[in-house]
Amino acid sequence: MSNAEQLKKIKTAPGFIAALDQSGGSTPKALGLYGVTPDAWSNDEEMFTVVHEMRSRIMTSPSFGGDRILGAILFENTMDREVEGQSTASYLWNVKNVVPFLKVDKGLADEVDGAQVMKPNPGLGDLLTKAKAAGIFGTKMRSVIKQANEAGIKAVVDQQFEVGRQIVAAGLVPIIEPEVDIHCPDKAAAEDMLHAAIMEQLNSLDADEIVMLKLTLPEKDNLYADCVAHPNVARVVALSGGYSREEANDRLSRQNGMVASFSRALAEGLSAQQSAQEFDATLDASIASIAAASAT
Repeated sequence: MSNAEQLKKIKTAPGFIAALDQSGGSTPKALGLYGVTPDAWSNDEEMFTVVHEMRSRIMTSPSFGGDRILGAILFENTMDREVEGQSTASYLWNVKNVVPFLKVDKGLADEVDGAQVMKPNPGLGDLLTKAKAAGIFGTKMRSVIKQANEAGIKAVVDQQFEVGRQIVAAGLVPIIEPEVDIHCPDKAAAEDMLHAAIMEQLNSLDADEIVMLKLTLPEKDNLYADCVAHPNVARVVALSGGYSREEANDRLSRQNGMVASFSRALAEGLSAQQSAQEFDATLDASIASIAAASAT
């Protein structure tokens, strides 16, 4: 598995990143939207088996391939499982030409200064070693900004880049995700503060420290243009953040060089009850619309 080949795809290929990484807390909700109710499982292990079936159905669909999908973000449990007889990461790259990423954070701490940093993650080093061995290319970790508060935003960005450097040192490419809540009362001001904090950190990276950014679709179009152009940034991707797929696509189409990394907006309309034909057609339309919005 060539890291250089994967990096080149992430930097230059058309398409977007599929976020298939809902974890414990958001899994029942994701399954509910997919038409699977909690009576389908009796414990976490069974629930993760059910969700792996949903993700496998997406990944193995003929609609899902490297022509439109750059990468896919996995939850650790998905990385540990198999798709069609090989490890998920290996299947994604070797069969689908889709670059595998792993969600590595342990969730959000309580809100301080209008922001939620990531919870402590003492097992991260071991997880990165395991991910690298499993053929994972990069990682993703999320923090959330809820208020236009300079101290909170600085805390989020400082932590993201500090952990990001550890991930780079382990030979992986981190997706740094300081989400701005779409309900933030002064979202535009928060985004200006975030942009300044990110640029300061990007400018302090060594030439060989390559990161990606996953950002909320901004109020000011092309706010992140200099992040997109930054030599240390492999790609800037956008989260759907609670916007409908239609609105997320509309906003994304106005951000030059930014591509999608949608989760709920990707799976919108998919259901366990659909026939293979219906499922593939629904997924195909979803992927086509997100790929088109990403191609601007």
